[in-house]
Amino acid sequence: MDFIDPSELDAHVRAVAAGFHDEVSDERMARIHRLAYPDRAIAARDGATTVGTTSSHPFRLTVPGADVAAAGITAVTVQPTHRRRGLLRQMMRLQLDNLHERGELAAVLWASEGAIYPRFGYGLATLNGRLDADRSRMALRDPEPQGQVRLVSTEEALETLPAIYERERRQRPGFYSRSSSWWEFRTRADDAWDRRGAGPIVRAVLELGGDDAGYALYRFRHVWTRGIPEGEVHVQEALATSPVAYRELWRFLFGVDLVARVQARHLAIDDPLPLLVTEPTPLGLSTGDGLYLRLVDVGAALAARCYAGDGQITLDVADDFCPWNAGVWRLEVSGDLAQVERVDGRADLRVGVGDLASVYLGGFTFAQLERALRVDEITQGAIPRADALFRSERAPWCPESF
Repeated sequence: MDFIDPSELDAHVRAVAAGFHDEVSDERMARIHRLAYPDRAIAARDGATTVGTTSSHPFRLTVPGADVAAAGITAVTVQPTHRRRGLLRQMMRLQLDNLHERGELAAVLWASEGAIYPRFGYGLATLNGRLDADRSRMALRDPEPQGQVRLVSTEEALETLPAIYERERRQRPGFYSRSSSWWEFRTRADDAWDRRGAGPIVRAVLELGGDDAGYALYRFRHVWTRGIPEGEVHVQEALATSPVAYRELWRFLFGVDLVARVQARHLAIDDPLPLLVTEPTPLGLSTGDGLYLRLVDVGAALAARCYAGDGQITLDVADDFCPWNAGVWRLEVSGDLAQVERVDGRADLRVGVGDLASVYLGGFTFAQLERALRVDEITQGAIPRADALFRSERAPWCPESF
């Protein structure tokens, strides 16, 4: 088990596809080559055959008031012929040790099976909203449209979209930086695997007051029933720089012709759509798990984010998988400065590293952990004191699975 050589990337990607009971086209392989970081891909082998995989992408993860060096974990598979042999644990061990050596403070992933990762110190850090709206019943509370939407080429999208994305990324915990190759991948993704029965990707930009104020990436799926159009708009991403721009972007998406349903896989848990429409129930909103976060370096991660006020809390952190994190940590916040140090003695709270990850971005609170029997309050009043520090103005959200 080791990191692959760049010459092994094709075989590695095909092993990943097989692990997800899929295959990869030549077109998608070419795009992966422009995006992939082979030195971060790990293979478990049985002889010359790859039977387990994982990989990571380096980026900056937005945390409350700052961003940190982090790794996006992806392509985690074990072949069905080699389950229950400890391969996943070995890959996670090698990967987390490597991330620690690289100085990346956190790792994040989207879990196909969420029960797998807590044993490696990951905690649920964000919730993810989904939308399956009945388009015939969609009406916005403000009936007067503003702005103008234009459809753009890939080239114009690559010039326009990143600036809009960056404005939201700086403000929203859970977002991550995108490289130029990532943007290429995002805006050109158009083979059969990407389409999944829908049409080509559409790139729409909203202009408001003379400025580009929002964008949407979506696909259209044709559905006809006895000659009646009942198509679907599949929204992949919809971001805007202001509340008005966000409303107008969704006005456009709800107004596409030949459509019966508008669907989106990724919405923030505090999305304003239920308050923007006249009737929220037909939005068909549901909630599931989003990002799972692993604090690779607890002390540095706690020191890197900003807090909601001044104060002090001492945390006894349990971490069996990455023992360098285990111990009592004192967090003291004064103004914009957070000081974190390992100390001896009695802590205010006792918490597992995965549960600490759940509150780190502001997606959950220590009070919620207490009600779920996931934190021990040693010093009376420590939980509200900790929540006053860790509170975040906006719910964390990640707009894309990877």
